[in-house]
Amino acid sequence: MTLTTPALLFPAISLLLLAYTNRFLVLAQLIRELNAREGDQVRPFVTKQIDNLGKRIRLIRTMQGWGVASFLFCTLAMFALFVEIPLVGTGLFGASLVALIISLLTSLYEIRISCDAIEIELESIGQKK
Repeated sequence: MTLTTPALLFPAISLLLLAYTNRFLVLAQLIRELNAREGDQVRPFVTKQIDNLGKRIRLIRTMQGWGVASFLFCTLAMFALFVEIPLVGTGLFGASLVALIISLLTSLYEIRISCDAIEIELESIGQKK
């Protein structure tokens, strides 16, 4: 394996972390809006939304953690390959890929939870009819 192999992951991991951060910021804004809109009297469907949003925030934090771990392992793999320790470099690159896979699987689960939030909204709209 050459030094450029782990370097190929750098742009992908960076973009992934940016996407995760954007998801986090959108959720944080939505939570603030819900809090401002509802005040002291929280409707039942909003309670469901809040639970869902809390779950999603925790998942995004996990996604970000594994993404950062992947980035760190990738960087360490490049360093090991640079100082000509190929076995360590290969192992670290493998760890980077595993961390990236965990991050992506967590992201997939968070997307499923996100769909649940939309169903809660639809349920709320259905009750207004």
